[in-house]
Amino acid sequence: MKKLTKDQKRDIRAIAAKRDEDIDSSDAPPLLDWSGAEIGKFYRPKKKPVTLRLDSDIIAWLKAGGRGYQTKANWVLRHAMLHFTKGKGLNKRKRFLRRRKSKRRVA
Repeated sequence: MKKLTKDQKRDIRAIAAKRDEDIDSSDAPPLLDWSGAEIGKFYRPKKKPVTLRLDSDIIAWLKAGGRGYQTKANWVLRHAMLHFTKGKGLNKRKRFLRRRKSKRRVA
């Protein structure tokens, strides 16, 4: 990211000094239709570092795809968890989305 110029910094300070009531937003169209909004789209669960002992062939398979082998391992484990728990181990976002979809079908 490029550094801001003196003029840009001056403009930012001038805008920041304005009160909300003094900002003219009449040319901005109002956004009224939220039907396409996705709740939790950018949700990312917290990551926790762990030490895990795996067979060397599994590690080789995970690393064979190049970078991102830990992400791939996380994806495989998550799908296994969901398969074996049949939805009982879903995180809050997944449960919310399932509830939301079932409400749509009823409506």
